[in-house]
Amino acid sequence: MRKSYITRRENFNAAHKLWHDEWSEEKNFEVFGKCANKNWHGHNYNLFVTVKGVPDPVTGFIVDLKALSVLIRNEVIEKLDHRNLNVDVDFMKGIKPSTENLAIKIWEILEEPVRTLGGELHNIRLWETENNYAEYFGE
Repeated sequence: MRKSYITRRENFNAAHKLWHDEWSEEKNFEVFGKCANKNWHGHNYNLFVTVKGVPDPVTGFIVDLKALSVLIRNEVIEKLDHRNLNVDVDFMKGIKPSTENLAIKIWEILEEPVRTLGGELHNIRLWETENNYAEYFGE
């Protein structure tokens, strides 16, 4: 039987600041732009979690999307929604809270639990704005 892919979308709102302490304020703004705002700034993130696998012959599902949604909400969304990524989120401590790094951390959190649902994580796509997103494929 052939593998298929299914994607679940969730969303959350979070604030962050991109800043490098060894740089001047001017250099930080040159590199990070508005993301270096000293009073933080926020995004309405859209998270797309794609799972691959062989559909079950009885249900036709790779995974139960309701169970996947609960997993994503419990393990990721509840920890990120309406939080400051720099100071409130344990798994981002000591890591620049860029969209790229956040996508990698979300993968690390979800990879094993998705297997318990019967699927395999294929990719994480995290939209920061309508024009910018990061993808991670576990590489």
